[in-house]
Amino acid sequence: MNTDKNKLLFLQKKAMNIYTENTDFKIKNPVLTIGTYDGIHLGHAYIMEQLKLYAKKIGGESVVFSFGNHPRKFLFPEQNIELLHTNDEKIRKFEEIGLENLILHKFDEELSNLSYEEFIKTILIDKIGIKCLFVGFNHQFGKGREGNFENLQRLAKKYNFNVKKLEVFKVDGLQISSSKIRNALKNGEIEKANKCLGYNYSLTGKVVAGKQVGRKLGFPTANVFIELDKLIPQNGVYSVKVLVKNREYLGMLNIGYQPTIEQTDKKRRIEVNIFNFKKNIYGEEITVLLKKKIRNEKKFKNWATLKRQIIVDKKKIELLMQTKKTT
Repeated sequence: MNTDKNKLLFLQKKAMNIYTENTDFKIKNPVLTIGTYDGIHLGHAYIMEQLKLYAKKIGGESVVFSFGNHPRKFLFPEQNIELLHTNDEKIRKFEEIGLENLILHKFDEELSNLSYEEFIKTILIDKIGIKCLFVGFNHQFGKGREGNFENLQRLAKKYNFNVKKLEVFKVDGLQISSSKIRNALKNGEIEKANKCLGYNYSLTGKVVAGKQVGRKLGFPTANVFIELDKLIPQNGVYSVKVLVKNREYLGMLNIGYQPTIEQTDKKRRIEVNIFNFKKNIYGEEITVLLKKKIRNEKKFKNWATLKRQIIVDKKKIELLMQTKKTT
């Protein structure tokens, strides 16, 4: 499928209703799908399009049943599960797609112990009143993951709703999945991840005070504090676009431990040098859109060598962006 055309799926921003488990659901002829939706990608956007088309056909509304907390973080708290999307990012992406209703249900022990039939009856039928349920080609849910397509067909007849199975979604022969995107980011394959997402992977956070080493080298950086659960791509230098108060700037991002600098805390840092930008933005929230990895992080023997490399990196990024504009 044409990736450029697929990107249009994320440019249909409309008002969206947001519900929790404690809200009264007032949704007309709900056409619903279920999922964690961590990392809303082109495959998810395709599902949303099918929801909207079917909802329009029956005079209904599109609905996603998702979770306010990641189910795996509840079930396996000992695991360090990194998220592609925060809840705020998830909400914004669904709005851009044009989803009409989003349910962010709390995933807790009570919900996790429901069988697939109990979930269908007590929540989807009794509370929401679904008319149609869309499921992925291999989607399963409920205790023991017994809620497969065959069992759902039986319940659809019993409780008088339709169930539709969506086939696998591919872009240029590549099957899209959140796990593939997650692995690509961890390997620094930003362009591959962005192709699957249909947009640039982003990091949003507040600018906090740093050691101001970049300023001493002539390349002041904004140190960005990111939520702990957010997946940070592989260490290295990246070409980026930076959104500051709805204005877009070119920049270069460094992710890593700054091996050239003597660090006592050994913290992983996220620093962005915004090109042609001199404003004080301490305390401001900015968004960094990752475009391409330029090189790995490495230790330099002195400050002069590091500065020369930064100059090379900046020129490479500027040339790269100019080339993309003319192609």
